[in-house]
Amino acid sequence: MSTPTTPRQVADAYVDAVCELNPIVATSLGRTPASDQLPDLSPAGLAAEAELQRSTLAELDRVLAADPALAEDVVELRCARLLRERLTAGLAQHEAGEGLRELSNLFSPVHSVRQVFSMMPTRTAEDWSVLARRMAQVPGAYRGYVATLTEGAAQGLFAAPRQVHTVVGQLDEWLAGPYFAGLAADGPDELRAELDAAAAAADGAVAEVRDFLRDTYAPQAEGTPDAVGRERYVRFARAWNGTDLGAGAGLEDAYAWGWAEHLRIREEQRTAAEQVLPGSTPMEAMRWLNEHGEAVDGVEPVRVRLQQMMDEAMDALDGVHFELAEPIRRVEAMIAPPGSAAAPYYTRPAQDFSRPGRTWLPTLGKDRFPLWDLVSTWYHEGVPGHHLQLAQWAYVSGQLSTYQTSLGSVGANVEGWALYAERLMDELGFLTDPGARLGYLDAQQMRAVRVVIDIGMHLELPIPDDADGTLTEHRGRPWTPELARAFFGEYCGRDSAFLDSELVRYLGMPGQAISYKLGERAWLAGRAAAQQARGAEFDLKAWHMAALSQGSLGLDDLAAELAQL
Repeated sequence: MSTPTTPRQVADAYVDAVCELNPIVATSLGRTPASDQLPDLSPAGLAAEAELQRSTLAELDRVLAADPALAEDVVELRCARLLRERLTAGLAQHEAGEGLRELSNLFSPVHSVRQVFSMMPTRTAEDWSVLARRMAQVPGAYRGYVATLTEGAAQGLFAAPRQVHTVVGQLDEWLAGPYFAGLAADGPDELRAELDAAAAAADGAVAEVRDFLRDTYAPQAEGTPDAVGRERYVRFARAWNGTDLGAGAGLEDAYAWGWAEHLRIREEQRTAAEQVLPGSTPMEAMRWLNEHGEAVDGVEPVRVRLQQMMDEAMDALDGVHFELAEPIRRVEAMIAPPGSAAAPYYTRPAQDFSRPGRTWLPTLGKDRFPLWDLVSTWYHEGVPGHHLQLAQWAYVSGQLSTYQTSLGSVGANVEGWALYAERLMDELGFLTDPGARLGYLDAQQMRAVRVVIDIGMHLELPIPDDADGTLTEHRGRPWTPELARAFFGEYCGRDSAFLDSELVRYLGMPGQAISYKLGERAWLAGRAAAQQARGAEFDLKAWHMAALSQGSLGLDDLAAELAQL
């Protein structure tokens, strides 16, 4: 490959190198859909990733110094700024040893190894042969991961017991299937022996990780606090949000703003509850909707219904509020495998669209699905939320860079857009059904509460003086996970299993939960500034498409860049 001469070329060379180090990333991007390898999850693998980040930063410096004209190229400088911010944020995490204790109920290495199999093609016997060979690599990948956690333990770096016990429970669910045996069962008969052997080895490796976490790691981790403290939280928050919230009173300001949002949304909920069940509180109305509102019975019927929601939203929005290329119009509703965290999620399409974008619903063993809280959620996960943004990124990746439309993703940009998408659908009149609108407000409230309890728990900030209900007698005292869970249950209409899973998620992924509302705030500020600047000439459809075609930006840049469109 030729020597890079621009930041975008440096960024894309970095993507190529990451795909070599981490075949899961390659499969996610559609680079090597037939890959039969898994990444090195050992300490050596972490060190190789960090060295790649350092060498890429050095290459970026070289390119910028070699061509002064690049200082005038807005597109190149945008990419350079993103690349530098993302790599330095990643290196800060590595140098603090965070990779040596990376364990949570969502997104950790133990989960990414399983998830890659849901992204692999299974149309032909050769596809299944590749899948079998990759399954045979699972034991080695998990041994590397165990070595990493063991090295972390030797350095006194542990995940908190709550995370360990939760993941052990998830692995128990995987083994109840068992997951890999169930996956292999769908393969062709001519590969039965190969598939069954690989699946048995993979399921055996899952059991070994489970046993290690339960019997060896958990006793060692005992006493590790759930709260990570300010220093670690600032690093995590930067990684998820693309900005330094540790300067000045940034975190305290975000905490106070999140509390104000909680109070504001609570008033809207009270009005909406009256439309659902006159005389009721929001929680009473949501409980009524769970029992008496429209619902779908059966796992496959709810999957079909969610697909229908996305197809209908696509038809209604395309050509009116968005201009969608044909590949973007394909999105699939899926059911998440057992042992997933409780929150629905989205997986982006391959960059060549050989694999479509997909939404995933964890059923948590349920067979009846009230719709009041699913409508807004699928606007978030699917259309016009994650799918329209991330599929558009794939569509324009050739015009920007692969990095800006994939690995350079910033959580606050992506989750902020998806939360903006929910609000947009309310603004456009798609949430006139009282139950669905209360569901939207419940989702907004959940994201505001996230800001409060995520920052509050990890920094052990005092509970506000105007707190009421469960928190009344705890005003001024530090947040604890127990108080956060009680507060969450008082103001969020989701069921207990969902709320329990969410609390574990916030404690195991510090700073991620705040990215939704902080990101939405930046998207709304950018749109408002653009509207003010353009006046009567402002075109919402054109603004949407320009905004979705910028690729990734962190909170340092997002609102300002959106205002220029």
